[in-house]
Amino acid sequence: MRDAIGVAAGRVVQWLLRVRGGKGSGAPGLVTNRIAPGLLPRVLDSFPQGLVVVSGTAGKSTTTKMVAALLSDHGLRVFTNSSTANLPQGITSAVLDEGDWRGRVTADIAVLEMDEAFGAKIAQMYRARVVTLTNINLDDIARFESYERVIRLLTTVAERSTQAVVLNADDASLSRVAAAVETGATGAAVRRFGVSAEVMHDQPYGLGYVRTEPTRLSRAEGTVVASVQGRDAVITQPAAQGAGPDAAEVSLDVTLPARGVHFAVDAAAALETAREVLGADYDAARAAQTLSTLEPVFGRGETVEIQGQRIECLLVQNTASFQLNIDAMGSARERVFLGVCDAEEDTSWLWTVHTESLGHVDIVGGPKADAMANRLAYDGVPFGQVDTDLIRAFEAFLALPPPAEGIKTVVFTSRSMRKIRGHYGLTSAEVRAKGARRKAGAP
Repeated sequence: MRDAIGVAAGRVVQWLLRVRGGKGSGAPGLVTNRIAPGLLPRVLDSFPQGLVVVSGTAGKSTTTKMVAALLSDHGLRVFTNSSTANLPQGITSAVLDEGDWRGRVTADIAVLEMDEAFGAKIAQMYRARVVTLTNINLDDIARFESYERVIRLLTTVAERSTQAVVLNADDASLSRVAAAVETGATGAAVRRFGVSAEVMHDQPYGLGYVRTEPTRLSRAEGTVVASVQGRDAVITQPAAQGAGPDAAEVSLDVTLPARGVHFAVDAAAALETAREVLGADYDAARAAQTLSTLEPVFGRGETVEIQGQRIECLLVQNTASFQLNIDAMGSARERVFLGVCDAEEDTSWLWTVHTESLGHVDIVGGPKADAMANRLAYDGVPFGQVDTDLIRAFEAFLALPPPAEGIKTVVFTSRSMRKIRGHYGLTSAEVRAKGARRKAGAP
């Protein structure tokens, strides 16, 4: 009865937020969790083929979407938090979207993105069949204090695994998590993914991890990104277990959802996770095809239409994502907008980004536009207009003539992204699909 009351209350909050034009990704779940605190643990323990948890600093949303798609295309019914809301209330909001009047979700397996801190905080609520860890970067120091604390948090998450922990072999901090799992009492195996020496060599500033392993993962040890060129990647996997000593490794040609080696690393993480979950049912060729047709998570390399113009959107949330995204852009782009930070945000982290890769910036907008322009000036990157009013600056960007080649590109931090997307009424493909199902009366 308490679950039913909690679900009803959460759905009322969802409805009120939607009537008022809000997205309601967290508040409905927060209300439900307060009324029915036992609902979420029961849901997480209800899936016949278990739970897959994806955590880490960067790449969680893309990796989660990839894993969910891979398992779905192999015939499993998958429950996931596609809105990228990765706190407990966000996961419960996903339950409100997909579950029945008591919050029961019909699915074979759950694939859930979890925030590093909250994944550890609610660790006693769940047992995960597989835990996938992406990386550890310097991110949100106000919350996490240091990377040492993030290591402890992710170790707690990893220790909830019952079958395997899939982790980034290039991240030396995650090697400590692996050691804790291997010497622990859970019995979980450790599986790995990473990049080749050639791929790492082509990254002048590395992949942004706090500490990087000095050696690369061999192709026999796990899933390896062998090469990346724009959106095209070659990813190798060892021969399937039991295939015999003469079986060759599998080489997959994958078209990534967006440009950049970081998306290839996410794909490698997802492929290794899917291989671990599916076992003998894993079809590598089908997996490559699935990833090659996958749309990007909103804001992360997607292309949208605003006032009749096609705009490429690059979300940057920390030093690593900023660096890797602008390195993938190339300096030949003729129209670039930077929307950085809300008024209360600390911009000191901008000084750890090498902005030369941008080549130039047409307009810098947002409350901390002056700080971003100052950073560009120190790197010798020419820029045009600087405006602390984000929307006014973006309107000026839209008014610029289109580039001779390609499309306009906007690089923005998360709060700037939400403000721009909200102003122009942009929603993710997942949100549009849910809205269409509601209108059609589908569950």
